[in-house]
Amino acid sequence: MSVILWLCIIAAFVVAFIGLIKPIIPSVLVLWIGFLIYQFGFHNGQLSWVFYVSMILFTVFILVADFVMNKYFVNKFGGSKLSEYAALIGVIVGCFVFPPFGIIIVPFVAVLIVEMIQEPNLSKALKASMGSVMAFLASSIAQAIIMIIMVTWFFIDALLIN
Repeated sequence: MSVILWLCIIAAFVVAFIGLIKPIIPSVLVLWIGFLIYQFGFHNGQLSWVFYVSMILFTVFILVADFVMNKYFVNKFGGSKLSEYAALIGVIVGCFVFPPFGIIIVPFVAVLIVEMIQEPNLSKALKASMGSVMAFLASSIAQAIIMIIMVTWFFIDALLIN
């Protein structure tokens, strides 16, 4: 039984990392499925309270950082508020159109179109579109780093400390 539980935990972690290129999958929340399988699946599955408090803080940080980075980069590159929303919608639509490249191409094109409709200035529109790409890439890299820390901490706490 423990082999099956460990396979489920590892599968949850793998799916969480797949979520970095398929944003329709709530990556950090899928990590929690792995943590909870361990906690409730093993009789001695006692992860420390420090672990859980830290994971909650990391989770909140990841969720907030996604929105802040998108807003920051699109604004920094001269995009409008409407472009921010176009980029978010573009990432979701991009999951289904030309995966995995669609999550970069579709938001880029969406922001370009929105900016060109608002103000027909190609150079400004291209700059804002690059902001959406930079936001996605920065957010994905930051999320990957934090998720690696979370998974590493899990294995240290689950296997070495307990």
